[in-house]
Amino acid sequence: MPLDNINMTAVTEFIMLGFQAGKNVKIVLFILLLLIFCFTILINFLIIALVSTSRNLHTPMYFFISQLSISDILLTSVIVPKMLHVLLHQRGTIAFSDCMTQLYFFASLEASECLLLGVMSYDRYVAICNPLRYNSIMTHRWCVILAVTSWLVGFCIIFTIILSTFMLNFCGPNIIDHFFCDFIPILELSCSDPYIVRMEVSLLGLLLILIPLIIVIFSYTKIIITILRIPSSTGRQKAFSTCSSHLIVVSIFFWSLFSVYVLPTTDKTLSISKILSLLYTVFTPLINPIIYSLKNNDIKKALHDCVHRNVR
Repeated sequence: MPLDNINMTAVTEFIMLGFQAGKNVKIVLFILLLLIFCFTILINFLIIALVSTSRNLHTPMYFFISQLSISDILLTSVIVPKMLHVLLHQRGTIAFSDCMTQLYFFASLEASECLLLGVMSYDRYVAICNPLRYNSIMTHRWCVILAVTSWLVGFCIIFTIILSTFMLNFCGPNIIDHFFCDFIPILELSCSDPYIVRMEVSLLGLLLILIPLIIVIFSYTKIIITILRIPSSTGRQKAFSTCSSHLIVVSIFFWSLFSVYVLPTTDKTLSISKILSLLYTVFTPLINPIIYSLKNNDIKKALHDCVHRNVR
């Protein structure tokens, strides 16, 4: 085989710059992110435990909420520890293979979460627009199929992009001005022409964002139309409260993803991109369970019953 056809990856590690700020600011940011990380893991595990142990939460909606919590735990575990290391040591190194691994799991989890949010909106659509058929449509088997499909599609599609990225040549420079391995800063460091990989990232990424978003928009359009037809104001308020938490989570998540990956980046500074990236990698995994917990009486009741049982 000619040497020109062999992937000659000269770079064996990357240097992450993280956040460019003073030492005191970095210390404060380190403490804040560490607290957020610990609280995110704790509260998402709590949601999973409540859904698993409370019979009142053995419904499709809470099954998908627990799947979202699993995704949030994995996502924050992939991103935050390395980010904290970079903050603590001003900068950090990461091996090429570890960077590709982090990129794969990060992108796959984000893709799977997009699909899960689309599935959750479909669940709310069936519950409100077809309440009499809800139990026959959203069976346990169908819920498992939807969840497993979301995970598999996300991980399989991203795997093809990672393979293409891995075959690029990286011969220097090796400095990533970010706090984790992401497609945009990594492709900028390639010595090869990353055009094909950029097209894969753009097209497949756009599909993974747009398809769930179309499902969300369609579902909530139907939901709003159905709710407005409810004669009693109490019934309308109850229906809106059921969906408002999911709609808030979807809005925050998709808005941050669109801001980073879809909207033009010519006038966007690296600092703004990093802050936007923090939204869907650090703060969204924290916000998700808080919104579901604070605005959901079933989860609050399950938590109260759990505490009461343990106290007795």
